[in-house]
Amino acid sequence: MDIESFKQNSKTSFLADLYSKLEKEEAEVKKMAATDPSFGMLAKDEIDSILAQKEVLMSQMKEIVSKDAVEEEFPNEIIFEVRAGAGGDEAALFAEKIAAMYRRYADRRGWSVRVLEESKNTLGGYKDASFEIKGKGVYKDLRFESGVHRIQRVPATEKSGRVHTSTASVAVLPIRKKTSVEINPADIEVEFSRSGGAGGQNVNKVETAVRIIHKPTGVDVRCTSERSQSANREKAMVILQAKLDVLHEAKEAKKHSAERKELVGTADRSEKIRTYNILQDRITDHRLKESWHNIEAIFAGDLDQIIESLQEKSVGTAE
Repeated sequence: MDIESFKQNSKTSFLADLYSKLEKEEAEVKKMAATDPSFGMLAKDEIDSILAQKEVLMSQMKEIVSKDAVEEEFPNEIIFEVRAGAGGDEAALFAEKIAAMYRRYADRRGWSVRVLEESKNTLGGYKDASFEIKGKGVYKDLRFESGVHRIQRVPATEKSGRVHTSTASVAVLPIRKKTSVEINPADIEVEFSRSGGAGGQNVNKVETAVRIIHKPTGVDVRCTSERSQSANREKAMVILQAKLDVLHEAKEAKKHSAERKELVGTADRSEKIRTYNILQDRITDHRLKESWHNIEAIFAGDLDQIIESLQEKSVGTAE
């Protein structure tokens, strides 16, 4: 990168200005040395000092830009969505169990988790829910969790002991500083409604809940977590932007799929990625073709082994 690009970056502009001042000083010292030979030794020491300072500044600017590039690829903020799939009430209960598992994992990692929207059935299971999760490494660790999770178990309500299979889908949406899709205000439709559930005097009296529909794609998002309509609208726009960026990235990835094959991809919501077999106390990741036992510990948030295995095998290979 040249010095002008560093000047255009708000995080490095101050250092870049100092670097430019040193360049001017260096030029002046060299000019003086050229016109006055007696200044030679003193000029050499001065130039050596300036070069050392420039080297330090350049190193600092490169480090800042490098860290920003890593954070752009693996941001420290995501929207985490879970939705009940096949299996009726059992699927909703499984969706809630999956959400609780990731929240416990987030607690273990010291990440913050905030509910943005949740819709429950009469048994307390999730029809669908979305969360905002913030913390160092959150997208890097959870980027492979998108897809269909399947559970095989005998429900408490099943008297004959028959094994039921239920599914829940997960979507992990990174919140990036640089977006790949520009949202045209004319392309969105905004709806307001009353927030449900506990939350104080204004609940069910003021229309604070916001739903935004992106008409070209049909993508819709909803947010009820904030106290005001404007705050919910702002948060809903962040979620919509993240969803549209993921759709765009998926299209781009398909264009290059013939050139590059990922051993472990960031799956879309329809790809079956993992099965939780309660009777056999076994979790199987179908992409890795690996299994782990001690399901209860994993549901309690002990996902480290699974996530580490996915990280290790996430390297792409050229075809």
